[in-house]
Amino acid sequence: MKFFVDTAEVAEIKALIPTGLVDGVTTNPSLVAKSGRDFREMIAEACALVPGPVSAEVTALETEKMLAEGRSLARIAKNVVVKLPLTLNGIAACKALTEEGIKTNVTLCFSVNQALIAAKAGATYISPFIGRLDDIGQDGMELIREIRAVYDNYGFATNILAASIRSPQHMRESALAGADVATAPPGVIKALANHPLTDKGIETFLADWAKTGQKIL
Repeated sequence: MKFFVDTAEVAEIKALIPTGLVDGVTTNPSLVAKSGRDFREMIAEACALVPGPVSAEVTALETEKMLAEGRSLARIAKNVVVKLPLTLNGIAACKALTEEGIKTNVTLCFSVNQALIAAKAGATYISPFIGRLDDIGQDGMELIREIRAVYDNYGFATNILAASIRSPQHMRESALAGADVATAPPGVIKALANHPLTDKGIETFLADWAKTGQKIL
C-alpha cells in the first residue's frame, strides 16, 4: 500500500521524506486555507519535492469550469493529479481530463455506486472518506472492502485511495481491506512506528548495554 501525506504544509512533507514513507501528497481547499499559502506556489513546491502524484483540487462546480481549472493545475507540474468532486459534473470532467491524458482523483466518495461511476469515467484514484462515514455511525472500512470487490470483479484500473484517515488503526484496516493507497496527516503516519513494547525493549537494551561499559564508536 502506498502512503500519501495529507497536508498543505511543505515543511511537513520535507520532514517525512527521509523515512521513505511519502509516495505522494494530497491537499484540499481546507488544508490550503489553514496553511495560509498561495495555492499554486504550494503545489509547485510539493511537486518538486515528491516525484509521486500530488493532488490539487478544483473549486468550480460546473463541468467546463472544472476542465479549465484542471488543465491549468495540470500545467504546474507533470505529477499533478487533478482532484474533482464526486458529482455528475465532476464525473464528466473526469472523463474528459482522462481522455486528455491528465490524471484524476475523484474525491468525497461515500458509496459503492459513486466509486463505480468514477471508475467507469476513468478516474486514476477514487477517494472514499472513511472517517466521515464513521462520524455518522456507518462503517467506513466496509466501503473500502466493497469497492475493492467491485473493482476486482470488473478489472477496473482505478486506485482505491483511502481518505479521511484519523488513526493508525484506520491505516491498518485500510491495508487489510486492500486499499491501493492511504492518505493521512503527518502525525498519523509518524504514529505508525509507535508501540509501547518497542519503547520498553529499547529501554531494556540500553540499560543492559550501559552495564557492559562498552562503546560502538
